[in-house]
Amino acid sequence: LPAMAEFEKAITPKTKAIMVCNPNNPTGYLYSKEELEVLQELVKKYDLYLIADEVYREFVYDGHKHYSAMYLKEIENNVILIDSVSKRYSACGVRIGCMISKNKEVMKTALKFAQARLSPPTFGQVAAEAAIDTPESYFTEVGAEYIARRNVVVEGINKIEGAYCPNPAGAFYVVAKLPIDNSDKFCKWLLEDFSYKNETVMLAPASGFYSTKGRGLDEVRISYVLNCDDLRSSIKCLDEALKVYPGRTI
Repeated sequence: LPAMAEFEKAITPKTKAIMVCNPNNPTGYLYSKEELEVLQELVKKYDLYLIADEVYREFVYDGHKHYSAMYLKEIENNVILIDSVSKRYSACGVRIGCMISKNKEVMKTALKFAQARLSPPTFGQVAAEAAIDTPESYFTEVGAEYIARRNVVVEGINKIEGAYCPNPAGAFYVVAKLPIDNSDKFCKWLLEDFSYKNETVMLAPASGFYSTKGRGLDEVRISYVLNCDDLRSSIKCLDEALKVYPGRTI
């Protein structure tokens, strides 16, 4: 997080809430207890809501611990937790999630919207209920696999000339910096004009994750949800693509 004084500069009379995704999508960054306590002070000072998206909280690596915003003191009625079944149990598309808050008025209002507009799929509800009984060993095994996949991606990208990839502590994403002129053009070029051994890679331009115009033009998001062998092949394909990309910057 930026320094508290810098963060405060972005708060205006129109600001109603701070939203944090922890662990983060798209970067995989894990916010510490100390960083959340900085947000806690801002929430108290300006009487804001703190909306915490914690759908990746089981996917935390290298001995790090996830600290939930629900544990923050003195702002219990300001915290709104967002959770989901799809990431935790590898059930993307099930469309089952939840919103949790100790603020009774917030929950009362949310319930009105839910009853008026939303309809979770029946099969998704059945699957979600069954998934709750998943043993803890599942998360241990999945976590070990994601660590292996992350290491393949991070180590592979950092071996590419002019590329840099930080080592994320959670979730299953990285944002990598590449020697390219424009991530949107590069990602489009990969799909339309490039092939290595009759294959290519699909990336997400990181520019779409920034609200500041001009940021992320040399960055892409990668999701390491493939097996390690496929990830190695993908990194090799990316390396070959960067060698011939017309907008290469080095």
